[in-house]
Amino acid sequence: MSIAEKIASDLINAMKGKDKVALEAIRAAKTAFLLAKSEKGTDAVLSTEDELNIVRRLVKQRRESAAIYREQNRTDLYEKETAEADVLEKYLPAKLSDEELTEIIKMVISRLGATSPAEMGKVMGAAVRELAGRADGKEISAKVKQLLG
Repeated sequence: MSIAEKIASDLINAMKGKDKVALEAIRAAKTAFLLAKSEKGTDAVLSTEDELNIVRRLVKQRRESAAIYREQNRTDLYEKETAEADVLEKYLPAKLSDEELTEIIKMVISRLGATSPAEMGKVMGAAVRELAGRADGKEISAKVKQLLG
């Protein structure tokens, strides 16, 4: 079952269960999918990677908004954005643990033969491609700095 199909199914369940937070988050995802399809063409089909990127973008937007609301002491909006991000994260693959992330980045570094912080850009490019969706860019960057430093 694709992410779009799962979201359509969960939308119905959220409506039946009267879960306002899930309903808003899932509707936003469904809208984003429809917009992406219309950009590609009238009968375009989104790949799984496209769907994952859309959901990642929505989660990131909500996390950033939540951080701004927290700084402004708007706990009501902070909680809403955080709850929606949590709902959307269910559609993403599981995040890697710190140990798994370290091992994968060590393999990338050894494969590229990188030895100094000056080669961080080369390592980051390969690591981000390999870890797409399974780790945040900030986490990858921090781990690469630590291992090359």
